[in-house]
Amino acid sequence: MRNTRAGVIAVTTATSAVVAATLATAPAAFAAPAAPAAPADHGAVASALASKLGAQTAGSFIEAGKLVVTVTDADAAQTVRAAGAVPKTVARSGAELNRVMDALKRDATVPGTAWAVDADSNQVLLTMDSSVKGAALAKVRAAAAKHGAAVRTERVAGTFKKFTLGGEAIRTGGSRCSLGFNARSGSTYYFVTAGHCTNIGSTWTDGSGRVLGTRYASSFPGNDYGVVRYTSTPTDTRGAVSLYGSGTRDITSAGNATVGQTVYRSGSTTGYHSGRVTALNQTVNYAQGSVYGMIRTTVCAEPGDSGGSLFAGSTALGLTSGGSGNCSWGGTTFFQPVTEVLNRYGLSVY
Repeated sequence: MRNTRAGVIAVTTATSAVVAATLATAPAAFAAPAAPAAPADHGAVASALASKLGAQTAGSFIEAGKLVVTVTDADAAQTVRAAGAVPKTVARSGAELNRVMDALKRDATVPGTAWAVDADSNQVLLTMDSSVKGAALAKVRAAAAKHGAAVRTERVAGTFKKFTLGGEAIRTGGSRCSLGFNARSGSTYYFVTAGHCTNIGSTWTDGSGRVLGTRYASSFPGNDYGVVRYTSTPTDTRGAVSLYGSGTRDITSAGNATVGQTVYRSGSTTGYHSGRVTALNQTVNYAQGSVYGMIRTTVCAEPGDSGGSLFAGSTALGLTSGGSGNCSWGGTTFFQPVTEVLNRYGLSVY
């Protein structure tokens, strides 16, 4: 990297179990996507409607460029139309699907499983990686069967894992991760990355060994975010994300992802890739513990990308947590919503 403070630098930790993922370098056959234009702010509208409707909605998604919001009655449908979105009437309320996920947490929490509401189908999608076998598989299937059509199951190749490697980008000890976003509070400067990265060590350096800062906060499992405070007010820090060969993207705000949204990811191993948001409020059961409220995507990832940035246009959305697959044949990757850590510590991106 030209300047570890000026971009999003991915840090990953390699393990063989289900762990928090970081994204790796893409093969030459995979061309970098074009720099994204600023999207419509569907995330803000979806969040506002979710707060207003409460149990009258079971989620939202983007379809053909329009925000579709699920509703359970005519009054809720009118509220959605008034906000400029499209209502879709469904049978199961958000409260009902949340009760299903609470039951899965009690009955199906084994490493290699993940679940979230699929708003389009009005079901809970329960995902099992290839490590879920034998008695564990039987346990999960039995837990799902209790809820009938409210739960849909799927298998994915590979295992959910976090990736940490020795190498460049931001480092602590022998581990490498990626810087997610630069942030500040008043005149104090920080960067945010994955919590499974900041759990590893306190002092963080760039690829040349220059000290960048020290750990300020770390949360994993449960969440997957960490905050590093720069050792001095940096003069070479910009709120930009590297697009790896396609310039940089200036990040000016933070927001919420929306199902169906096209998103972009930058990481120190695999560089710049794009994909689509497929679920929000995702539970993921890693071998090291469970994380909640994650963003699920089709963006690929590999060892070394952990902590790297997820964004759309100039809006920061998330930090790379973990997943399965790679950038040769694709996979599933989960991201920690960045607004949670920013709000928790009173930080803003710039």
